Amino acid sequence: MPERVRITDVAPRDGLQNEPHNIPTEHKLRLLKLLLDARVDEIEATSFVSPKWIPQLADAPELLRRFADCDARDVIISALVPNERGMQAVLDVNRSVGRRLIEKVAVFTAASEAFAQRNTNATIAETLERFVPVIAMAHDADIAVRGYVSCAIACPLAGVVAPQAAADVARRLLEIGVDELDLADTIGAATPRSVTELLESTRNVCGADAVRNVTIHLHDTFGRAADCVRAALAMGVRSFDGAAGGLGGCPYASTADRRAPGNIATRALVAAIHAAGFETRVDLEALAAAEAFAQSLARSLPDGTGPAGRK
Repeated sequence: MPERVRITDVAPRDGLQNEPHNIPTEHKLRLLKLLLDARVDEIEATSFVSPKWIPQLADAPELLRRFADCDARDVIISALVPNERGMQAVLDVNRSVGRRLIEKVAVFTAASEAFAQRNTNATIAETLERFVPVIAMAHDADIAVRGYVSCAIACPLAGVVAPQAAADVARRLLEIGVDELDLADTIGAATPRSVTELLESTRNVCGADAVRNVTIHLHDTFGRAADCVRAALAMGVRSFDGAAGGLGGCPYASTADRRAPGNIATRALVAAIHAAGFETRVDLEALAAAEAFAQSLARSLPDGTGPAGRK
């Protein structure tokens, strides 16, 4: 029987956070409902960050309170939190709806000091120090914690990132108590070889079983994401992020003439997993509806060539 692979859809958070036009809360709510119908394993629904930095997600508490009326079934609902204030907002939402609606939170740092400074205005060590009380608050409330390592392959500011450097940050996240790792190819520079080397380093630094606790987050800048999925599967990864419609992209990875590369589209991700002989529980027909709606919310639509206009 084929092994099953977990799918997290990050379109509601990572996909929409940088859209320049205001997206009404009811449209975000509809996207969440469509992703429930698609039966992904997890939905990263929003981010509890300062509206000053990401105004698009200022409605996070309202969105999730309205979503609480939906039957999430066995889909995990997660949210990104940058600090204790964001974590407290998650706890407040759960308390207001009378249940543990948000079952997981994500914290994020980077494998590149330059990117950490630009994205969080702190060093890697300082971001990790910030997470210690956040993780304690989450675990006290029986909420799991995912630790993102951005720029795990390459950095838009500093270039190629050594696999050992990314693995060291992953190790430090595990040491402060995160429950799982998410290694992110923030600018879409990954190749099958670089993914393999990253996972080999993670295994060597974090332990033989570490890769089984890793999610891979890919962007499809140059059309290599599906090949990278296959490489990660071969290394033992059984969890991936995708974004309905291929939305998203880090604003700090944009250039003057090109928008940041989008995440691998969830449908393309699932197709690559199935083609490699693995299975998911995703309802492909429902996912197609979710992807069509997600694309309608975005300012530009991904085409067959990918956001960078190259195969």
